Amino acid sequence: MYFKHPNGTFFRVPQKANHYTGDPNGGMTIYYIQPPTNEKVTSFPKGFRMITGNPMLRSRKQLNPEGAEAWSLSFRCWETEGFFDPSNSYPPGAGPYDTVAFPNKFCAGGIRANIFFPSCWDGKNIDSPDHANHVAFHEGKVNPNIGIILMDGKCPSSHPVRIPLLFYETFWDTRPFKDMWPTDGSQPLVLSQGDPTGYGHHADYVFGWEGDSLQRAMDTCYDGFGWPEACPELTVLSDEEINKCVQSVQVNEDVEGVPLAALPGCNPIQNGPQPATAIENCSAVSTTGIPPAATPASNIPPSRIVRSVITPAA
Repeated sequence: MYFKHPNGTFFRVPQKANHYTGDPNGGMTIYYIQPPTNEKVTSFPKGFRMITGNPMLRSRKQLNPEGAEAWSLSFRCWETEGFFDPSNSYPPGAGPYDTVAFPNKFCAGGIRANIFFPSCWDGKNIDSPDHANHVAFHEGKVNPNIGIILMDGKCPSSHPVRIPLLFYETFWDTRPFKDMWPTDGSQPLVLSQGDPTGYGHHADYVFGWEGDSLQRAMDTCYDGFGWPEACPELTVLSDEEINKCVQSVQVNEDVEGVPLAALPGCNPIQNGPQPATAIENCSAVSTTGIPPAATPASNIPPSRIVRSVITPAA
């Protein structure tokens, strides 16, 4: 996420540790959630990947407003940092503080991105050409009082295998930009793919757990508060260890804390409402480029709420 300064330059919006996750250097919180039933949950197979959302969207997708997909992507506008603040008292995607597009005002406590993935799988393909058709959201109506997390809908017959409900939370610290926030009512935030609306909010997932560790965790860990320490199947790292586990710089460029004349890569701002178009033949040092091809499919037989929280370093 970037902040567009009134002078036309861009600043990367920093991340901040989520509530009650310790002291990691930014990062996100990732939840692996079981349904509120005794339904069997099957771990992702080796090579599995998927995407939720569409980076090219620049207007709201027409969906069943009561279905899980309509609630799957949102932004929480925090009024304060307090965990018990009214702006943090609603389920993700529900209530007056969550929007599908970017919030239309300055959020004094920052912005939390809420991202849910589909939790039903066709049981055969570890990927698909669009990285989405092999999975589906569970059916039924979302109760606004409990949101998707405690929704007990069933998987459609086309995607009968229940997989962990993945939920990403990312805390974007917009507070440093308070004094630069536009006074004309315009919205200055933009996603890195050139999206100034927020409708292109999306996320990728590539399964990388070792062996059957995730399956064992989903089968045996029932802590309703999501504390990893309560799951003996998990190896829990200290904050110090987490903060040392960082990926090396892949592209030699300055993007932190300095004004940028343009977004990194070939990502011009595309306002919509028509879907954005991919930029081909990009010569930039860094670029998202053309989406990768699907992983070759393989046939895999199908085989209490638990939340395993991981907070990787930024």
